[in-house]
Amino acid sequence: MSIQTPATIEDVARLAEVSIATVSRAIHNPEKVAKSTRQRVNQAIAITGYTTNAMARSLRMGRSNMILVLAPDIGDPNFSSILIGLENEARAHGYGVLIGHTQNDPERGLEYLKFLNSNQAAGLLLFTGHAPFGHQEMTQRLPPSVAVFEPVFGSTIPYVGVDDTAGARKAAEYLLSAGHRRIAFIGDSKTRLGHLRRRRGYDLALDAARIPPEQRMVIDGEGTIESGRLAVEQLFMRDTLPTAFMCVNDATAVGVMNGLSARGYDLPKDFSVIGFDDVPQATYLNPALTTIRQPRSAIGRQAMALLLQSLSQPLAESREVLIMPDLVVRGSVTSPAKR
Repeated sequence: MSIQTPATIEDVARLAEVSIATVSRAIHNPEKVAKSTRQRVNQAIAITGYTTNAMARSLRMGRSNMILVLAPDIGDPNFSSILIGLENEARAHGYGVLIGHTQNDPERGLEYLKFLNSNQAAGLLLFTGHAPFGHQEMTQRLPPSVAVFEPVFGSTIPYVGVDDTAGARKAAEYLLSAGHRRIAFIGDSKTRLGHLRRRRGYDLALDAARIPPEQRMVIDGEGTIESGRLAVEQLFMRDTLPTAFMCVNDATAVGVMNGLSARGYDLPKDFSVIGFDDVPQATYLNPALTTIRQPRSAIGRQAMALLLQSLSQPLAESREVLIMPDLVVRGSVTSPAKR
């Protein structure tokens, strides 16, 4: 049985019918290469397997061009859009991406740390909202790291994400402008920094509207569909109901809408609902969900750019890059019903 010879950059250039220099530019500076040429080079790389072999060579030389991404749920609609941005940025600078799906399991996260401690990855992007923990020797020697989408609670790890407080304030102010004064916040948390910041945006808007704290309704939640449905059940045990639900994310909003619909209510005639994230499914709900849109691709690009910068020079601790979100008005919010 013959052993296949590893593909070379010459093989890629020959197959794509371009020069070796053009192949190099297409890999490391794709923005400087025409789209049609870049596509031919990418096809040749895929056919020859050159990218994989190039990574293997870098490992043998004791340096890695891979970035490890730890994500608790790769099925989260936010993750795939952010991944596109960070992967494009990595590729433009000659880096690849390894995805570690932790499934919210600390032991899985610890397994993936072995890539870092054996120099198989140069840096770490954290979607988990917490620093890796477990084996002390591994977790004390983390490489350059950046948190994405969810800040790391109680840590100085640099963070790139949406401005949660400003976005949540936009959402609350929109409900106030529609005439709502009894607004429930669904999804408060003592440990998730992103949820805490969105709660702060809610409070700032209601402070400005002079709605006293005792008239506010705040329900804890995990940011899941089920937690949204359970919040509806909790509120219906009270004497006073809200006229609007401000949800910590779109998944919670889906749960709230399901819970209200199951009780026979007409949305938004009886209750208004607003979310946060603008996941792709938001526009297909009935009614379509008014929400705060996260610039996910931009978050991915900036997170990867910040991490790559940190590989050459240390970043200031606690540095944050916050991107302003947009309000997306659809059909789930209207004036409060006269009941």
